[in-house]
Formats: sequence, C-alpha cells, structure tokens
Amino acid sequence: MIRAADAQRALRERLAPASPTAALDAEVLVAAVLGIDRARLAADPGRALAPEELFALESLVRRRLDGEPVAYLTGRREFWSLDLEVTPDVLVPRPETELLVERALAAIAGLVNPAVLDLGTGSGAVAIAIAAERRDAEVAATDRSAAALAVARRNAARHAPANLRFLEGDWYAPLAGAQFDAIVSNPPYVAEGDAALGALAREPRGALVAGPEGLDALAAIVAGAPRHLARGGRLLLEHGAGQGAAVRGLLAAAGFGAVATFRDLAGHERVTEGVRPR
Repeated sequence: MIRAADAQRALRERLAPASPTAALDAEVLVAAVLGIDRARLAADPGRALAPEELFALESLVRRRLDGEPVAYLTGRREFWSLDLEVTPDVLVPRPETELLVERALAAIAGLVNPAVLDLGTGSGAVAIAIAAERRDAEVAATDRSAAALAVARRNAARHAPANLRFLEGDWYAPLAGAQFDAIVSNPPYVAEGDAALGALAREPRGALVAGPEGLDALAAIVAGAPRHLARGGRLLLEHGAGQGAAVRGLLAAAGFGAVATFRDLAGHERVTEGVRPR
C-alpha cells in the first residue's frame, strides 16, 4: 500500500532533476489524482492511493518529466486566489503577474465606474482579477486567439464578473474608438533565440516571443495607446526583468509622463507604467 506522503516523497526525488519546484509539483499531482485540494492532502498524509490512482499519477509524472507544465497536466492554476482553467492554448499565469493586477487596481483607485482594457488576455487571468475586485468597473479584454478567448470566457463564467467583455482581434483592432482610464497588458516579451524558450517549449510561442529583442509587442502597444487611453489615464505593462529601461524609453518617447517601474517579489523589474498627459 502506497500512502500519499510516501508518493510525494518518491515523486520529489524523481522530479528534482527536471523541475526547480519538485516538491510543489509532487504535492499538486498527488492531490490532483486523489481529487482533493492541497489543504486536504496535507491534513491526510496517510491516505492510501488506489491502483488506478497510482496509474494515473505515473502517467502525469512521465508527462512532467517530458517538460509539460503542471498547470497543463491538472488543467488548473491559481491566480489572485482564483481557480482558473488552463489549457495549452494559453500561457500559464505566473505569480509575478499579480503585480500587474495590483498596479492596475492602484491606477483606478478613487475612480467611479472606471473603464479598463486588458490586451492579450490569454486565460483572462488579469482581466478577471480586476473585474472581480472592482465590480463597478467596465473591463474589456482582447486576444487574437479564438481558442484562448474560449478559455477566458469559461473562466469568466466560473467567477461571474458580469462587468467583463471579450473581443477577438490583435491588440486594439476590435475596439473602434473606445477609450479607457487604464490599459494593462502582459504581452509577449521574450526575445527570439532566448535560452529561456527551451523551458517554455510547451506553451504557445505566440504568447511568448516578440521579435529579436522581445520588444515588438510592447512597442506596438505603446504606439497605439494614445488613441484609446483617456487623458490622465495610465498604461501598465509587464515585461522581462532586463527590459525596464527599454520600456521606460518607449513610454517617454511616446509622450507619457510619470513613468515608473515596479519590482516583483523576487526583486526584478517587472511592471512599467506611464500616464497620458491631460
């Protein structure tokens, strides 16, 4: 008989060479095959795994060793305390992106019925978190991928923010003349040929790569923002740890004021924002 704690211990050892989060991976996968959350798993470490559960667990472990993200194996990912569906059609939401939500909420604090736009929404994580926190806001989210929007709509239906709408199209294309008090985006920002792409091979390349320096999508968003951002409105952009100076330069060159960069919990420059002059 193999118990949950023993299974986790064995999986940690097997996954350690392939994953920097082997302990967490083991915990999540064992909980998934048992059909319980991690809190219940921790409360019942002696729970025995049935033969069919062990078979399912072995299948998941082999896929993880082959480089498949845990979120794709379980089909779930927590973001901003929201349980989100995740499929290979969308980028796996990262904890550092919660900083983008924090900064967006700060940008619209004090505004009544603010209009917010999320560009390249993917799973809908950022847009749903903002809409859930600010029920009085009108939130729009765009993505060029119909498959990604299908995931985002299912996530929105699960968390029921009625103040959120999704539009299919590239960046600002589906928005006509609409204007917003805040525009947020976690766009592709990995450079072509970046060594990090090896570890991200299972995630959609179009949501990751943006030209030779990783700045093409960021530049396009900055260039289009003045047509859709209200005067005094704020543009907030997630970017790579080494791209803060470049993004500040893009915003300054486009005439944005109060340009500032904020660091994530790991100390990396992660979100840069600027204000459209009044």
